[in-house]
Amino acid sequence: MRLSNKSILLLELAGAALAMPSRRAVTAPVADHARAHDVKEAFEISWNGYYKHAFPHDTLHPVTNSYVDDRAGWGVTVVDALDTAIVMNSLEIVQPMLDHIAKIDFTTTAKANEAISLFETNIRYLGGLLSAYDLLKGPYKHLGADAGKVDALLKQAQSLGDSLSVAFDTPSGIPDPTIFLNPTKKNSGTDRNNIAEIGTLVLEWTRLSDLSGNKTYAELAQKAENYLLHPTGAPEAWPGLIGTWVSTGDGSFLDSSGGWSAYDDSFYEYLIKMYVYDPKAFGEYKDRWVAAVDSTRKHLVSHPTTRKDLSFLSAYSGQQTIPSSGHLASFAGGNFILGGIVLGEEKYKQLGLQITDSYYETYVQEAAGIGPEGFNWVDAGLSADSPNNRPPPANQAEFYKKAGFYNTSPYYILRPETVESVYYAYRLTGDKKYQDMAWAAFQQIRRLCRVNDAYAELTDVSKKNGGSFVDEMQSFWMAETLKYLYLTFAADGPVHVQGQGAANQFVYNTEAHPVAVRG
Repeated sequence: MRLSNKSILLLELAGAALAMPSRRAVTAPVADHARAHDVKEAFEISWNGYYKHAFPHDTLHPVTNSYVDDRAGWGVTVVDALDTAIVMNSLEIVQPMLDHIAKIDFTTTAKANEAISLFETNIRYLGGLLSAYDLLKGPYKHLGADAGKVDALLKQAQSLGDSLSVAFDTPSGIPDPTIFLNPTKKNSGTDRNNIAEIGTLVLEWTRLSDLSGNKTYAELAQKAENYLLHPTGAPEAWPGLIGTWVSTGDGSFLDSSGGWSAYDDSFYEYLIKMYVYDPKAFGEYKDRWVAAVDSTRKHLVSHPTTRKDLSFLSAYSGQQTIPSSGHLASFAGGNFILGGIVLGEEKYKQLGLQITDSYYETYVQEAAGIGPEGFNWVDAGLSADSPNNRPPPANQAEFYKKAGFYNTSPYYILRPETVESVYYAYRLTGDKKYQDMAWAAFQQIRRLCRVNDAYAELTDVSKKNGGSFVDEMQSFWMAETLKYLYLTFAADGPVHVQGQGAANQFVYNTEAHPVAVRG
């Protein structure tokens, strides 16, 4: 299987753009209705395939046309995809989703002793419920969804919050990452949790308190967050850049390692997003984000030896940097852009564009036209004999020369983070090159991941055909990836990130669920 000529051209143009200095355009975003239609069509294909073969279970297996209940069996794809259907004005899909959600029993699970992830349940289920409620009560009220079912969204969010609250029943109030609801309501009793799973609750739980009038939800999440804002135990690597693991016993840090990828990423993401939610109440969160990003600019931005035009974000262990990153970390470009927008700081906007363009280059360079899950590089700023500065394996030496990175995990699981940052870059600049980048990525994903009635993951993006299929379509494909792609081409509106002067009326949680800001 080969790239089309058009895709090759777009990818080459995106790659060439990296060699040019970032320009601060003032062009207003312009809708591309034809491309938006095609993304919406991919969403409808995905939903119809799920509905035919998996509804109301959690996750579709698109290769075998089967399903798995891997998120408590409550129908995570339904809840996670609901607000995407709303922003696409697809009432014919929204209504059966609302019908199902009203029937979910969030107080238990069908399976006894089923472990429930607090983090995943929060970002996918609770975030999805709150977002759909805000949208259908606000700018998408015109869809005419059943009023009783819309009200049920908030009631169900409260029920879920009540169930999940057992996670905070620890000596410190640092939440346990895992809970159980059947036969008894309890948490796992582990002695630690990571900053992403602790710090990626505060937006949803604060919003739940604001909507319900019950202050307890916000108090639980904000108490836990305070341990991260005022770290004790193992020291910060640099100002604002904290460790990863925190004791559930006393809230102290157990290490000084971290970065912008798994176990850390969305803690930093939510610091600036809470400031967007309410700048008066969450000024301290903004200050901690500024400290973290300033330290990131100084210590973690890394340039490969063979492509010094690229900028990736290293991980760190103490003050030793590790030139390793991946698809998850590519969200950071968009997060830096958002911070630059709301703080009026050009340095963060420029850093965000620089990171966005560089991580998109992983799409440009891979044979499949899609970026890998994980990759390393040789850091031009580190000595060659540094134990962390490992050269590529022999079979990727030539690839590294032209690409500036080499694969450590070449699979693709329908992730959104790279196109998420491309969306933010487009909303900031209005530069059509970002629409073209998103379109080139979408074309490749649509072409290579389509199987039977939906879309599947890929084993190896270093191959032109993406390798083989992985029999899974996780809910974030419809919740995030297709939403960010659609919004890159959709007409302007209140749900959009406002990058050129207008106030943001919504802020997106880490699962791309837009929740209304305070006020």
